[in-house]
Formats: sequence, structure tokens, C-alpha cells
Amino acid sequence: MSLRILLADDNPTFLAAVRQFLTTLADTEVVGEAHNGREAMALAEALRPGLVLLDIGMPEMNGLEAARRMRQWAIPPFIIFLSMHNGQAYRDAAGAAGAIGFISKTDFCDELPPMIETLEARLRQTPA
Repeated sequence: MSLRILLADDNPTFLAAVRQFLTTLADTEVVGEAHNGREAMALAEALRPGLVLLDIGMPEMNGLEAARRMRQWAIPPFIIFLSMHNGQAYRDAAGAAGAIGFISKTDFCDELPPMIETLEARLRQTPA
């Protein structure tokens, strides 16, 4: 079974790069793309992905607020932030918002695959 992933970023070029990169990973499926925090919330609620890859700085609602709201759902998605904001304060805020990971956009090709593998292994161990 594939890990269903929602991408949320206001940069269409970066979204396309992440989507393309994810096609190289086994057992992943991009189920949607959002361009702002409100759209990310709506698509996550409608599509029920297992993982949301969120940017922090987006219009209409930033990724931190979207993450906090999603984590309140009965069955929330896992959240990993992909952000250009790489300072410790942003990492701490992402953790406080319920994210399981934080990756600098410049490092996503190296750091995202092991995080996804860890998440997939964790999901396989969870009884349905």
C-alpha cells in the first residue's frame, strides 16, 4: 500500500520538483497539491493523506497554523515541514505544531527519503 502524500507550498516550481522527486520513491503517491494553508486544510480533510509536506510561509494561513489545526482532527495526518526557514526557532515551532520532521528545502532530496521510510515502517507496525 502506498503512502498517500499531500504537498502544500506556494512556490509552484518547488512543488513540481518535490512531486517529481517523490515519483522516484517506492510506495509513495502524491494525492494533491495546495498553494496556501487554507487549501492545504481543505484538501487534507477531503483526501485524507497519511502525510502532508507543508511549507511554513504560505499565504492565507501559514503552515504552522494549518499543522496545529490538522493535529486536532480525530485522525490527523503526519506532517513534515519543508521550509527555507531553517533556524532553530522555526524547527521548535514546527515540533510544537505537531510535526514529525523538519527539512530545509535545500536538503529535501537527502533527508526526505529516510523520514518517509521510517514513517512507512511505523505505519506497517500499527494495527489497522
